[in-house]
Amino acid sequence: MARLRPRKNAEERRKFLKGIVASAVIGAGLLAGKEKSDAAPAQKPLPELPEGESPALRMQRELHRALKKPIEQRKWVMVIDLGKCIGCSACTIACVAENKLPPGVVYRPVIDEEIGTYPNVSRRFTPRPCMQCDNPPCVSICPVKATYKRPDGIVEINYNQCIGCRYCLHACPYSARTYDFGEFYTEGTPKLEAYEKLPSYEYGREWPREEAKSPVGNARKCHFCSHRLEVGMLPACVTTCIGAATYFGDANDPESLVSQLVSKPNSIRLKEELGTEPKVYYRM
Repeated sequence: MARLRPRKNAEERRKFLKGIVASAVIGAGLLAGKEKSDAAPAQKPLPELPEGESPALRMQRELHRALKKPIEQRKWVMVIDLGKCIGCSACTIACVAENKLPPGVVYRPVIDEEIGTYPNVSRRFTPRPCMQCDNPPCVSICPVKATYKRPDGIVEINYNQCIGCRYCLHACPYSARTYDFGEFYTEGTPKLEAYEKLPSYEYGREWPREEAKSPVGNARKCHFCSHRLEVGMLPACVTTCIGAATYFGDANDPESLVSQLVSKPNSIRLKEELGTEPKVYYRM
């Protein structure tokens, strides 16, 4: 009997181990089933992109088509859909980065307004670039003719000619102009950061960030990223708009996206009663 005991113990151990293995297998199966059940929603097919061409790709193609025409046959227009603008200010940041703008100089702010009275209150976001007016007050008031309108309608500033009188800032009914006081973001720290001294590229050339040299001491404004247009690129604010709320193109092209948008009855321009003929439209 003493010799049979080890065999009995061994059989009991085998049964015990088999039970553990079986439990482990069942547990693993249940866990796998739960994981599969949890993951089931993720197995649904992703929604298909809407049919049709991307507006950004279409605008890029239309830009290249417009550049093949003489400059005087183009009419650059921007359309901003207020229903799509989410107030993220990505366009403002992109503009600052693209044009190396210093403190106090903003080409495309986003105006944040609260409308209505409690409890019927809503918010409205209005990006406000330069309106590139066909009848720009800033051009006629400049005493040294530093501000001028190009044949394609973009209003530009000759930094070397600008005397910094700021008459144009007061003449603009859209407050679309700012003044460069020569400030830096890291003033008051042990040293200015290298990125603050990077030159900006505007109006066909580089402008080093140096004291008492243009564009320091000049009026500054949005120019529809004319330096990008000339190489076939859309304005920075257009390509970075998270809500795809900003459109750009040649209004003299009847097949262009902007031409179709401005023809809609819900397209308006700010302060049209002034006769400035702005080339920035807003969709309500």
